[in-house]
Amino acid sequence: MSSIADVKGIKVGHACDSQGITGITVVLCEDGAVGSVAVVGGAPGTRETDLLRPSYTVHELHAIFLTGGSSFGLNAAEGIVRYLEEKQVGFDTGLAKVPIVSGAVIFDLGVGDPRCRPNPDMAYTACTNAGSHEVRSGNVGAGIGATVGKLHGPQYMMKSGLGNGYVKFENGISVGCTIVVNAVGDVVHPGRGQILAGAYDRNARRFLNSDRCNHNSASPQQVFGCGNHDLAGQNTTIGVVATDAALTKEECRRVAIMALGGLAQAVRPVFTPLDGDTIFVVSTGKIGAGPSESHGLRVPLVAEIGIAAQHAVREAVVDAVISSQGLAGIPARCDLEV
Repeated sequence: MSSIADVKGIKVGHACDSQGITGITVVLCEDGAVGSVAVVGGAPGTRETDLLRPSYTVHELHAIFLTGGSSFGLNAAEGIVRYLEEKQVGFDTGLAKVPIVSGAVIFDLGVGDPRCRPNPDMAYTACTNAGSHEVRSGNVGAGIGATVGKLHGPQYMMKSGLGNGYVKFENGISVGCTIVVNAVGDVVHPGRGQILAGAYDRNARRFLNSDRCNHNSASPQQVFGCGNHDLAGQNTTIGVVATDAALTKEECRRVAIMALGGLAQAVRPVFTPLDGDTIFVVSTGKIGAGPSESHGLRVPLVAEIGIAAQHAVREAVVDAVISSQGLAGIPARCDLEV
């Protein structure tokens, strides 16, 4: 299976704690990559996303990480910075090369041991494991503690994980995505609308369909929370889209916005106040189609890459649940009689 690691200039590595059920995934672009981000969920946990705004000074980054551990997991970035500094990779300040490392977290503390979180040593290991080879899916890296379908309560949730998607154009340009799906909503087949994983009643052997959760309820608390549990800040879908076409920071931002369309096609509901949905986009520029002074010539390229990003994202979301295995008593798609 082709993946984001097939994008020229990208390496991917994973590390996880299978006992504590948490982990980290690192996307390295050691030669530097132009990047931007779209943060649309209501409860995000992120690092160095302000630098990725189009108007800000720094235009290159060197790594993006996706991690478990909630806000505690952000501390793992230190291990990535250490790895890159040892390799003399970073933004040259004249006094030192400072690695630019962005990232985002999922809340997985309720799946395994909440005292176990990705740390700098685990992140460093993920960097040393990184390579331009086939990227695994399912219970790997930051996806090991991911779950979906929590709008009706955690007793109905199902196992999710990390997924991959990839598109290659005839002219050689690649667009790849790696994503960790930890959504409050359900994952559906983008074409058929069939629920693949989500809120599942194990006794009745049926999906509860979170997209229609209590639409006739009188109170918002029943719609978002469906009762007594508080899900705020405990769910998110975070991912990285990479292309080897040369894009500007502003164009990466546009592709990130378009990529969110793929998320909306495969996760329902999505972008809720309970999620921290975040998509990073990086351009390594290893293949042509670089910046042109003619805006008219750029628009079709950006649109084409954005459409490919949508496809790669929705493919990756589906892959995340199809490839996952049941864990910690939480069933996966492969465990259902469907």
